[in-house]
Amino acid sequence: MPAHPRILRGAPLSLPEPAIRPGRDRDADGFIALIGACWSDYPGIVFDVDAELPELRALASHYAAKGGRVWAAEVRGRIVGMIAAAPSKSAAFEIGRLYVYPEWRGTGLAYRLLDRAEGYAREAGADRLALWSDTRFERAHRFYEKCSYVRRGPVRALDDLSNTLEYGYAKPLSALGVERLDGAAAGSAVRALSELCHVCVGDRAPASDPRGRFRRIASEVAEGRRILLGGWCDGVLCGAVTLALATPPDQLHRARVEWLLVCPGARRSGLARRLMSALEEEASLAGRPLLTLSARADWVVVALARSLGWTEAGRIPDARMDPDRSLHDELIFCKRLAPSPPSPS
Repeated sequence: MPAHPRILRGAPLSLPEPAIRPGRDRDADGFIALIGACWSDYPGIVFDVDAELPELRALASHYAAKGGRVWAAEVRGRIVGMIAAAPSKSAAFEIGRLYVYPEWRGTGLAYRLLDRAEGYAREAGADRLALWSDTRFERAHRFYEKCSYVRRGPVRALDDLSNTLEYGYAKPLSALGVERLDGAAAGSAVRALSELCHVCVGDRAPASDPRGRFRRIASEVAEGRRILLGGWCDGVLCGAVTLALATPPDQLHRARVEWLLVCPGARRSGLARRLMSALEEEASLAGRPLLTLSARADWVVVALARSLGWTEAGRIPDARMDPDRSLHDELIFCKRLAPSPPSPS
């Protein structure tokens, strides 16, 4: 179970709690009014239903034909939010049409809608989720990133009246999922990773800003100087590990394992082992058969490294200092990887 689940705030006392129900074709006017209101916040977006979005006239039937479903959040007969989900060719399930009226933002309604759609996809057997978001919808991007989605793939152009460009987002939905993050994905995960660092390390973290540190890590990933893996438990990003590839010219066969983080609620789930195993595979593919790792002697990664067959290569007394200036020994580990099998010719 993740250690940092989303906190769903209820509606303010002045707003009644919306009921979330399956959408119907006769909700067309409510859906159209909602989407139009949301799009009106962004200059340059053209909302022409009949020319470009005729499916909104019968959205429930549209999604049913795709094997999916649409939901409406309703208050006293008025639709105040919506979301949809359906199988996709490029992903197990695709989330779409998530809209909430401005006065309902910050109430937790968007989280409730997303939970409903993700739960439906999970019950349908999906092990991965994907979605697309207009590059202008920065508020939406922050929301999806809070919900453990990361950027995936190139920007796509829709060639529509609004000249829309869209970012792709995705995440594993399986019990344990590990994926390599490219530069775009790493950049989109900076907030989540810095919060993960705080959850895992807390007051023991160095004084420097963890968000700034993960921005630098994302930059190094984009430059090819670092490999970053993310780990998800039931759709929540709650683990990560990096492999530093920047080494001197006479050490191009080496790489350093750094920043193995797994939130407390996901420990003993096997996620840390999955991350380390995947990182060893990435190191082999990168031609780095010798790995090193250093850690404070009392950290849990020490026991993990020993159980995974790492060799303890040395101890440096009093090498680590906490913010309270207490000192701790540092242990150094190394591991030689088996040669990668030759690629088929």
